[in-house]
Amino acid sequence: MDIATFRKYYDLYYDQLCHFLNFYTQDITVIEDVLQEVYLKLWENRDEIEIQYIKTYLFHAAKNRVLNHLRDEQNRHYLLENWFNQQKQEKQGKECYDIEQFTTLLYKAIDQLPEKCREIFILSRQEKLTYKQIAEKLNISVKTIEAQMGIALKRIRETLATASFSFLFWLIQ
Repeated sequence: MDIATFRKYYDLYYDQLCHFLNFYTQDITVIEDVLQEVYLKLWENRDEIEIQYIKTYLFHAAKNRVLNHLRDEQNRHYLLENWFNQQKQEKQGKECYDIEQFTTLLYKAIDQLPEKCREIFILSRQEKLTYKQIAEKLNISVKTIEAQMGIALKRIRETLATASFSFLFWLIQ
């Protein structure tokens, strides 16, 4: 097959093949890629293959190529979806913690604080008082409140860290 014959087949059947492949996919980019592959394969193998009916060859080759493409695309989507679901499960597994266990451990850590430290922490976090309000209520300095809160937060952080809940500590800070 020479270049003139090839060009003749290209011009004669290209539009018909586009219309034919449109039954399989409406994606013009896919259709053009498939036809490029079919014609390229025909040109590369022009000396090795013997084609009796060029139209039949082109339509069969185009159909097979588009079906292979659609199958591969479906497999790719399936694999990506499986990968995505697996990643989602792994992430959920890492982020899924028992909030009741965390709450129990947090209250236990608070209960283990020294009495004055615990009282200051509760006034600050549960009653939402400012350091100044706590200092006035307990008749102590704001600096003492800051120091006691530092001690409370450090001890609670240490307790939660030993139970792998340190990442949730920011909830109470």
